[in-house]
Amino acid sequence: MRFSRLFAPTLKESPAEAEVISHKLLLRAAMIRKVAAGIYTFLPLGNRTLKKIEKIVREEMDGVGAQEILMSALQPSDLWMKSGRWDQYGPEMMRLKDRHNRDFALGPTHEELVTDLAMKEARSYRQLPLTLYQIQVKFRDEIRPRFGLLRGREFIMKDAYSFNLDQDDLEKSYETMYHAYNRIFSRCGLEFRAVDADTGLIGGSVSKEFMVLADAGEDTVIYCDTCEYAANLEVAKTRTTDTPATETDNEGEHAVGEGDLCPECDGLLKSAKGIEVGQIFQLGVKYSEAMGATYIDENGDLKPYVMGCYGIGVSRLMAAAIEQHNDEGGIIWPMAIAPYHVEIVVLNYDRDEQQELADDLYNGLTGRNIEVLLDDRMESAGKKFADADLIGIPVQVVIGARTLKSGNIEVKVRATGERRDVPLEKAVELIADVVRELTAG
Repeated sequence: MRFSRLFAPTLKESPAEAEVISHKLLLRAAMIRKVAAGIYTFLPLGNRTLKKIEKIVREEMDGVGAQEILMSALQPSDLWMKSGRWDQYGPEMMRLKDRHNRDFALGPTHEELVTDLAMKEARSYRQLPLTLYQIQVKFRDEIRPRFGLLRGREFIMKDAYSFNLDQDDLEKSYETMYHAYNRIFSRCGLEFRAVDADTGLIGGSVSKEFMVLADAGEDTVIYCDTCEYAANLEVAKTRTTDTPATETDNEGEHAVGEGDLCPECDGLLKSAKGIEVGQIFQLGVKYSEAMGATYIDENGDLKPYVMGCYGIGVSRLMAAAIEQHNDEGGIIWPMAIAPYHVEIVVLNYDRDEQQELADDLYNGLTGRNIEVLLDDRMESAGKKFADADLIGIPVQVVIGARTLKSGNIEVKVRATGERRDVPLEKAVELIADVVRELTAG
């Protein structure tokens, strides 16, 4: 892609409304633009990263046998009344009436719709276990949308649902999804923890949240410095109290916090802020019993599906990645979710020698399936360098008069600032090597 044709109106200053670093940089780097409070349009650069995240999610979901569908965002109220959640959900649910005065909602989640689908189409035990997923826009009328993509009213989510024969079968699906989630977040280049969590309005008996550790997080993660124990503060326990942090016992115990004893080993508990990017639930029969959703078992008896639910905030993950990967210059994208792999910064594209070299390098790299952004704009070198750091493409290649004179091209790794001079005649091969190195981690 040539920068001169790219729709990327970068900003020098952060808009006053932006509070956290991801919101500031997403706006400044021309990734998103605000439509209304908590509602955003994804511009070309942001949309490319979004699609990269979706691709990783799809690969891992397909890899564990989940099947992709696409359900309606507009949901009739009668399904929610069957589950009992039409009145439970409260003002966060965006509700509307059609011309016939029938009640509908813009879906904040899809348990009811997918359960209704399964009960009509997957009636035999031979069809189970079955896991269906979608990547779909969701709507929640947050009382105070803020922090850009971290707390919006319209957002993109991957939600999956398993329909299982019994509790043992559910636990296998849950464990499989747990490992798939770990792979997804690792591939996206995130530092995260899986923590015990409250099931909230979704319901069920067992749940884990996947938290990206970042100062902008609205949740507090309690974790052990020795073992794998980790929990959201809402449900965290200690060896001393063995009760949730939000409760006190009859003797008045204190809230769980730094320095308390781990409930599972001799280690000490620590705390950190976290951004929730995913959550998995063992729903059990909460929805199947409420909605009369049954299958016929091998003996011809009707049994309720034992269900699981598994969500990832796709658009939120994009912002969480920036919260972890940035510096004073801008975004530092992990290679796997970067809009492009390489940016070629040409200092004077109007000069024939630089133009010819840049075009040859661009064609050589794209011929190797490397995604390249070529900055061919008639802008100052300072503007081009500032935009390159701001947008955060992992590998920067600089072409200027010095390049031609020295016979080398300067290659900069955005994350580390490391600079390498590579010979012109081997530039394509050596830059491709750098991309492979960063891709491999």
